[in-house]
Amino acid sequence: MRSPRAFFRPLAVGAPTPTTDVPFRPSRMIHFFDPSNEKMAAKVPDIAAKVDILLGNLEDAVKTEKKEAARQGLVEIAKANADLFGPGRDTQLWTRVNSLDSPWVLDDLITLVTEVGDKLDVIMVPKVEGPQDIHYVDRLLAQLEARAGLDRQILVHAILETAEGVANVEEIAAASPRMQGISLGPADLAASRRMKTTRVGGGHPGYLVREDPTGDDLTEGRTTYQQDLWHYTIARMVDACAMNDILPFYGPFGDIKDVVACEDQFRNAFLLGCVGAWSLHPVQIDIAKKVFSPSPEDVAHAKRVVEAMGDGSGAVMIDGKMEDDASCKQCIVMLDLARELAAGDPELAAAYDL
Repeated sequence: MRSPRAFFRPLAVGAPTPTTDVPFRPSRMIHFFDPSNEKMAAKVPDIAAKVDILLGNLEDAVKTEKKEAARQGLVEIAKANADLFGPGRDTQLWTRVNSLDSPWVLDDLITLVTEVGDKLDVIMVPKVEGPQDIHYVDRLLAQLEARAGLDRQILVHAILETAEGVANVEEIAAASPRMQGISLGPADLAASRRMKTTRVGGGHPGYLVREDPTGDDLTEGRTTYQQDLWHYTIARMVDACAMNDILPFYGPFGDIKDVVACEDQFRNAFLLGCVGAWSLHPVQIDIAKKVFSPSPEDVAHAKRVVEAMGDGSGAVMIDGKMEDDASCKQCIVMLDLARELAAGDPELAAAYDL
């Protein structure tokens, strides 16, 4: 076991000092694109202006014969758009490398860190099953950062998409000061758990509860309610992230056409504590931006409560509802997020009156 004093020391000679806090930056959507796709690559400047996080995907959805092209494409995109990415820029640049059991991941990490590490904010690692996976990436990144002469750490984001990963989620979240956050990966997790669904995220019509019988006919007048297959996993992930001061994200919602259900699922995740979600298509960008920004009505209510509570002790009545120190803390969470988002968005600042 490492000494607590050693936890924030560099893991390689010449590597940057590990960060002690995950800096806040708007992270309402992680927008995926394929760097081997020339049409997508050409749209990067336009898309970067619309999203909080732009992620060059090297793993799933990239064909085997395109793996090297995707890696090199991301290097070229980062270099060609050097004014868009890096410290102090509005848009974060992430990548999802190939899984740690693949033949491509080592070249992914070596190439990206040494060639465009100064532009990369976060490296997303798929199918993380335990802290040992983070420890491996942590040490390797420190060595590569030292080789590249980087003066800041590249953070790591884990995807929760195996049963073993869920069982170890608390240890994964605490594995390194390099940890930025964790995302739910529902499709691979469903396969790992042997779940009987072929959907990518969202609920399932067969996973339901039914009202009690209303008479002798067991089929009459019994409303059913579709349930969320992922509620337990998201809640556990959020708790693991919260206890380690890192950020939880909902993953993909695969039915691109069903924008209504997408918004519902994103909102469920937001209410549970997630800070953002993946967007797989431009239509999902505005959904994520809307859902993961507090509503002006909620912000206005939070301001009233905090102003009325003064030092946060005691209790007050507002619109017939009791507000006390616990509800004041809830409102402070809402206001802190609103202020942080409004700081970089004049429209939100006006809507929130901040």
